[in-house]
Amino acid sequence: MNNRQQSTGLNIVFMGTPEFALPTLEKIFHSRHRIAGIVTQPDRPRGRGHKLLPTPVKQFALDHHLSPVLQPELLKDPDFISALRALNADLFVVVAFRILPEIIFTMPPKGCVNLHPSLLPKYRGAAPLNWAIIEGETRTGITSIFLQKQVDAGNMIMQQEMPIYPEDTFGTLHDRLAPAGADLMLETLDRIEAGTVQTTAQDDSLATPAPKLSKEICRLNFAQPAARVKNWIHGLSPFPGAYAFYREQMVKFYRAKPVSSETADARPGEIIRAEKEDLWIACQPGVIAIQELQLEGRKVLKTGEFLRGMPLSTGERLE
Repeated sequence: MNNRQQSTGLNIVFMGTPEFALPTLEKIFHSRHRIAGIVTQPDRPRGRGHKLLPTPVKQFALDHHLSPVLQPELLKDPDFISALRALNADLFVVVAFRILPEIIFTMPPKGCVNLHPSLLPKYRGAAPLNWAIIEGETRTGITSIFLQKQVDAGNMIMQQEMPIYPEDTFGTLHDRLAPAGADLMLETLDRIEAGTVQTTAQDDSLATPAPKLSKEICRLNFAQPAARVKNWIHGLSPFPGAYAFYREQMVKFYRAKPVSSETADARPGEIIRAEKEDLWIACQPGVIAIQELQLEGRKVLKTGEFLRGMPLSTGERLE
């Protein structure tokens, strides 16, 4: 248990798993609010050695002597529900965790607050940052909401808009929004504690989906405009990675830029230039220049380095 904070503030259970949740957790840890417990995903095998490793949120808890850390396989497990209730939290804070059953999000007296990385009601779902880039948005943001039964549809507490730059990838956007979200959440908590919260209902008619990314979604389709292909690559970079096949070998793409919007005299996916620092691929319409890519099982490389190690042939297709 963290007893360093002042006696004022809210008693909070923090629920989260990946790195995106860490700035918010750290911000709360150093605030006057108290962390009564942590809930995160069970340890999973990760990395090349498939070692059983703690989640980023659990590692933070271990490093900062926060306890208890609850890692339920099933959120409706009676033992987990009892352990959660025993923490006597005023509020649950959820950042990049799981869909909570009603028995959990209705438990704390001051509610359950979620930090969602989109300008809700746009991009409800598991992958809002990825889809915002894929769809060519020029702005996104962070929204704090009170959880309700319908996923990502709760009443909005606070919202902050941020730009999406042409060179942004999922990774760069993630790294800007995570600390901004931490600041927004801390202000949200302060307002809840002070009793000054004013909420706004979401307009469901404006809602757009941000579904989980599947392997099929990540396979590149060059039979679309070059700008769209670039957005697809950047929206999936660095993870999970947009890919195509060259001579049955998987190649992943991480950065690109359109070099033409005109229809090329080539089939979609056809390599029309592969020399020095340039790898140009025909789209429909347009041409895309690949800037960073990776052969399966190898390192991510700039195009020039990649072509020196694996020359590609013009006239062949990436499929």
